[in-house]
Amino acid sequence: MEHWMDETDYHIMRLLQQNARISISQISKDVSMSQPSVRERIKRLEEKDIISGYTATYRHQALGRGTTAFFLIKTEQCQALVDFCERTPAVTDLFRISGEYNYMIKVQTATIEGIAQFQDSIIKFGPSKSLISLKNLIENRILLQATIPK
Repeated sequence: MEHWMDETDYHIMRLLQQNARISISQISKDVSMSQPSVRERIKRLEEKDIISGYTATYRHQALGRGTTAFFLIKTEQCQALVDFCERTPAVTDLFRISGEYNYMIKVQTATIEGIAQFQDSIIKFGPSKSLISLKNLIENRILLQATIPK
């Protein structure tokens, strides 16, 4: 983390992470600072690429993506797997991992049948193991700590 950041920067970032559409006016009230000062702090955080963008979160169930699975896969066809995952809409995340398997893929579909179809489609890349999510207990966690890291 950058050392020039202070508790006010973290507070602003927490507010933006909770609601990316919060107004500068509301942020300035919450952090007890003028609107131009808040605007300048946000601009500086964006210029330093600490704030890299603004996004919305979605309820996956409402979008027909309520079934989640993770696939561990061992492959020597690394670039082919990455290309395949980039082209496959059901893939929401792809991780390069250490250990017996070298990739972990997060897949979200409407049904368990969609998960089975995805599993069939990755057989060509090598051995895999699937883990079906029964329930997401912590979702879209706010990443910032309540206090400045030491």
